[in-house]
Amino acid sequence: MNRERPSPLPLPPAPSIPARDHSFEIHGVRIRDAYAWLKAENWKEVLKDPEALSPAIRTVLERENAYAAEVFRGTEAFQQALVAEMRGRIKEDDSSVPAPDGPYAYFTRYREGGQHPLICRMPREGGDETIMLDGDREAEGHAFFDLGGADHSPDHRLMAWSADVKGSEYFTIRVRDLATGRDLGDEVPRTSGDAVWIGDSSGFYYVELDDNHRPVRVRRHIIGTRPEEDEVVYEEKDPGFFVKVGLTQSGAFVVIEASDHETSEVRLVDRADPAARPRLVEARTPQLQYDVEHRGDELVILTNADGAEDFKIVTAPVAAPQRENWRDLVPYRPGVMILFAMALARYLIRLEREDAKPRIVIRDFATGREETIAFPEDTYSLGVDPGYEFDTDTIRYRYSSLKTPSEVIDYDLRTGGRVLRKRQEVPSGHDPDAYVTRRIFAIAPDGAEVPVSLVHRREVALDGSAPLLLYGYGSYGVSMSAGFRTNILSLVDRGFVYAIAHIRGGTEKGWRWYLDGKREKKTNTFTDFVAAGEALIAAGYTSRGRIVAHGGSAGGMLMGAVANMAPDLFAGIVAEVPFVDVLNTMLDADLPLTPPEWPEWGNPGADEAAFRTILSYSPYDNVKPQAYPAILALAGLTDPRVTYWEPAKWVARLRATMTGGGPVVLKLNMEAGHAGAAGRFDRLEEVALAYTFALMCVEGFRD
Repeated sequence: MNRERPSPLPLPPAPSIPARDHSFEIHGVRIRDAYAWLKAENWKEVLKDPEALSPAIRTVLERENAYAAEVFRGTEAFQQALVAEMRGRIKEDDSSVPAPDGPYAYFTRYREGGQHPLICRMPREGGDETIMLDGDREAEGHAFFDLGGADHSPDHRLMAWSADVKGSEYFTIRVRDLATGRDLGDEVPRTSGDAVWIGDSSGFYYVELDDNHRPVRVRRHIIGTRPEEDEVVYEEKDPGFFVKVGLTQSGAFVVIEASDHETSEVRLVDRADPAARPRLVEARTPQLQYDVEHRGDELVILTNADGAEDFKIVTAPVAAPQRENWRDLVPYRPGVMILFAMALARYLIRLEREDAKPRIVIRDFATGREETIAFPEDTYSLGVDPGYEFDTDTIRYRYSSLKTPSEVIDYDLRTGGRVLRKRQEVPSGHDPDAYVTRRIFAIAPDGAEVPVSLVHRREVALDGSAPLLLYGYGSYGVSMSAGFRTNILSLVDRGFVYAIAHIRGGTEKGWRWYLDGKREKKTNTFTDFVAAGEALIAAGYTSRGRIVAHGGSAGGMLMGAVANMAPDLFAGIVAEVPFVDVLNTMLDADLPLTPPEWPEWGNPGADEAAFRTILSYSPYDNVKPQAYPAILALAGLTDPRVTYWEPAKWVARLRATMTGGGPVVLKLNMEAGHAGAAGRFDRLEEVALAYTFALMCVEGFRD
């Protein structure tokens, strides 16, 4: 077991962020917001150009970064040792398993020391690779570089690729001639990053972002024309709906989906016709969700129609796809949630989950016979790689657990044979038998059983002495994978227990698990997380004040809420890009994500009940005079999802209100957005900072 620890220096005094009188009244309640001024009036401009930030606000943020540097002074060598340790578990010259498509097989790989992927292909039957795009070379000269999509054309001559160089998620699409390796003159700005090619390779469909950074418009770009000439194929008028573009596995249809968190609406575009118009499948109906695949003269639709809360699969004629023509193919089974469905020429592949365990089910369309792929571990991760091909007898899936490195397996749909195509290498060495994985259940205040996945070294004594990192998210129906994570070994090998709380707000136990953790039931998410911590203490995995909580984005909101509710449970809290100013954000309809978020949280401006619910838990609005655990907030200046001022305001109010505890630290990346640093090794610097903080929390800060 690695016993190396950080050696911080005495804590410096925290900076004071000035308060300015500001308040407003809504639903008869006066809301005071002394730090509202930290939101830049020109925030839209700042997303595109960070240099546009006002000097007064920049000074505050730079002082916070200087304070963070002082808090961590003395740990620099330890942080670099952690980075080296985590980097030592990464196969630097790694590559993906090539995915066949026609005459080629496409893959990504990294060069040793490289930060960004290389997009490559080779002849399907073997031969030399071609590097179609070198991410490291494209990143040169940019403080931030995030490669978005890289999609080759159906004739394999061109590739549409995109990049964001600010961290604000404005992607510019370019087109590369794969014969010459040079980009054409086509340059399409302000996109979501994805491109779907027209069938004859004459151009592509993409999603344009509006002035409020919302994906609202699907355009068709013809190679050689100017972006301003691109035809609008579909435009969404409801600011609460976002648009995305995709492709059926058959390759026959471009899929245009408009959706919020509860309702979806799909249009199909004939990919073979460069001038095709979108055809509606089924008009949006509140709460109705559906995804569309295609096979022959039928559509294969995954939907929650007719009360199928955990989803079912239906078919409909391509010529008459409306809901009245939907016929059950895989009926609804309560408690069995269908997560994903893919139609191949002869097989239906679905990924489903029951009792928080995933499995893959394969159905032969001709016979109706089904085969199941599942694993015996208590807790694991399982997923399907769709690939490019439709008429195939092979699927590829990935399996891992918290102690088992990822395996990529090809499954023969005719024979049931399995071929291991790749096992994740851990260059510094990894022995799965040295670790124990388990799943326990915590009992929430209302009696719900909350699954908790965990891993620790086999020799760790379960006497309450171990420190524990407890991770949680619990929003949008997103499930937290219990898959292999090399980075956490840097804590686990130092005696930590690592645990994931599968709290309500996710779908680990079905759609109802999600519904019971949103809007008026949102506080279940927080009490589930606290219950998970208490259950781990009761089972001897740790003790009160030895837990470090960790979450990001909506999981960062969870961090703020539990800090207010149960501060004595935690030694520390790491909140990455934390969504902590929930009330103010949900009241501001101009922010990029606010209208689409109302189905998730409620609309506090229009609905007094939603207002009072959000006001009751919004972390920023519920900071109170009490001792708080040590808190590290990580954020990005150009983040369009959780804007920089949310954690800045939260930190300011915490310091002004708390009666003890801390420290409260804000580290702001001035050159990145929601996902933090984009390079794979640069990201390790941020992880090392968070893990150093976790160790400092359980070992004690030097006052």
